[in-house]
Amino acid sequence: MRAVTIRTFGDPDGMEIVDLPEPSPAPGEVVIRTDAIGVGGVDVVIRRGMLGGSGFDAGMIPGSEIAGTVTAVGDGVDSSWIGRRVWAFTGTTGGYVEQAVAAVDDIVPLPSDLSSVDAVTLGSAGPVAHFGLRRAQLVTGETVLVRGAAGSIGIAAVELAARAGAAAVAVTASSTDRGDRLRLFGATHVLDRAGNGDAAAPTEFDVILDIVGGPALPSFIGRLAPNGRMIAVGVVGGYPPADFGTAILGAFRKSISFGTLSLDTVPRDELTRVRAEMFDAAVRGDLHAVVHDVLPLGFAADAHRRMDSGEVFGRIVLVPEPRP
Repeated sequence: MRAVTIRTFGDPDGMEIVDLPEPSPAPGEVVIRTDAIGVGGVDVVIRRGMLGGSGFDAGMIPGSEIAGTVTAVGDGVDSSWIGRRVWAFTGTTGGYVEQAVAAVDDIVPLPSDLSSVDAVTLGSAGPVAHFGLRRAQLVTGETVLVRGAAGSIGIAAVELAARAGAAAVAVTASSTDRGDRLRLFGATHVLDRAGNGDAAAPTEFDVILDIVGGPALPSFIGRLAPNGRMIAVGVVGGYPPADFGTAILGAFRKSISFGTLSLDTVPRDELTRVRAEMFDAAVRGDLHAVVHDVLPLGFAADAHRRMDSGEVFGRIVLVPEPRP
């Protein structure tokens, strides 16, 4: 089977297509013929080498979510899964392949009316946004800022915050055009990357969902209202300064809080339930999968170049190329 590996970390040129043996499922696992592969921000962070020392070695296969059809099951797995369309989490590696392996506990059946491309656009992004806002304890009438809102997580967060009855949903975006597109999903105020540009926007926010991280994160901590909560769900802009906690203590009298959210800490049964609900919501049109582009698997490096350039609105999806 064809797979994409990271030969060297850093530039997308370090990615390459290789041929590997077809996988076999271990006990508790399934093999899935992939129809669609999501290109996520975490894939980019790993490829850049920003998580050095975290167990990622040269030759690894990036990718964490795929959708396709189960073709084989391991011992202890109900054979009725064979032939079913599913979304699957492959872990932090192993998704950029023609045939993926996943634990049966990490797969979710797909509604017949939901495409595989849409499934990998929402499958991780939607739950991250959902549980991030829940961790922030967002309630109706509060103000929200989604920092880095033009990706799939950000778009889902904007929609969910608006549906939850937020009094204002501000976003940071790199251009007016991207901001205008975010308004279609519920954004009420559009700010530039520094958090400026809309005089009518709130000066402070009850909730900030941060997908970016990076050196500017402390300045956004300063935008929290009294009792405000910032939840970091990504670091696509790099790690914040080592002393960013001083910004939290500097606002001690405002009783603000900072937290993080990883889906690794969400119980699997609850995560599966929410993910299935989001897939159903997408079928109904209550939640939207925004696909920037669909590219052949062999163009994975090009997908990463476009991610690095900041041009992607929504998600890029890879699809295996038909065999001759």
